[in-house]
Amino acid sequence: MSGPKGWQEVQDEVLARIRDRRWPPGSAIPNEADLARDFGVARATVNRALQALAEAGWLDRRRRAGTRVALHPVRRATLSIPIIRAEIEGAGHVPGYRLLRQEMAQPPAPVAAALGLTGPLLHLSAVHTADKRPFVIEDRWVNPAAAPGIREADFAAQSANEWLIVNAPFSHGDIALAAAPATVEEAALLACAPGAALFTVTRTTWAGAQPITWVRLAYGPGYAMKTAL
Repeated sequence: MSGPKGWQEVQDEVLARIRDRRWPPGSAIPNEADLARDFGVARATVNRALQALAEAGWLDRRRRAGTRVALHPVRRATLSIPIIRAEIEGAGHVPGYRLLRQEMAQPPAPVAAALGLTGPLLHLSAVHTADKRPFVIEDRWVNPAAAPGIREADFAAQSANEWLIVNAPFSHGDIALAAAPATVEEAALLACAPGAALFTVTRTTWAGAQPITWVRLAYGPGYAMKTAL
């Protein structure tokens, strides 16, 4: 067959076969070499398409066991890393930002363990505001080796959140969402009572095998996160 040429087109064709039950749930699909011949594309193109479908929950890929259609396909929610300033503007508010701390320091043990690093890191903390009201505290540790130029950046004028999104692309990461009681310091910054429930996001990002940053965002009471399905 003439077939699709790009990995997205291969992905669309594989998904069509899953949806019309040519490949029913639990069934093994042809191997990559056979699919490459079928679609008239390189095997690497097929691999990328199947990997994308596996990440989306449609396929179950296991080494030496081949690829099967997931028994219970589950669409996964996607979380992007927003530019906080743009998030505030998008909600119709005027953004503000104040740098609280910038220093090279030894990170706490949990941060060092999460990043797999032992030496000093760049520590930045700041508070973002919406219409001059506290919005979120950004507490961040950055590996300077993974972010060339960061030592010369002016974080009094631009947040580390925005600088890193623009200047330090990441390949993968992990994220934890939780409720946590406000400390006395957090309560003062967010204009809430000590012990108030804060929505927190703790995230690490990596560029391949190199850790970039660990960050904890603490949002004031009433914040709600929205994502796509």
